[in-house]
Order: sequence, then structure tokens, then C-alpha cells
Amino acid sequence: TMISLIIDGNEKQFEGIVNGIISEEKKGEKGFGYDPIFLADGCNQSFAEMDLGLKNKISHRGRAVGKLVKHLKTLE
Repeated sequence: TMISLIIDGNEKQFEGIVNGIISEEKKGEKGFGYDPIFLADGCNQSFAEMDLGLKNKISHRGRAVGKLVKHLKTLE
């Protein structure tokens, strides 16, 4: 995931990456899309098995948003 922030014409980008594997077996009922078949490196649960808080913390979107929030706090 890539998030771009433009303030006064200055652009800053925040990238979120999560590595993992695609399982041949669907696991879990939560989430959407590839969540039942994606296992992030170091995790023994698919994204569809995780509680939303954990998934958001380690997902590519969560990582990109985390970097954005950290940057925004420096602007205060």
C-alpha cells in the first residue's frame, strides 16, 4: 500500500509492505478478498482468523497508515 500526503505542494509517501505466503486452504471467516488464504510471515493464522486489531497492526495498509500517523505527529 502506498499513501501520499501533499501539504503546500510538498509530497510525502508512506509505504506499507507485508510478506507472507498464499495457502491452498481457506481458513477463517473474517475479512474479505485474500484474507482467508494469506498468512503473514511469522504468523500461524490467516488474516481472516485474526482479530481486527492485530490484522490492522501488521497488514500493509496498517503499516502505511502507521507511518503516516507518525509523520503527522511531527507536524504538530
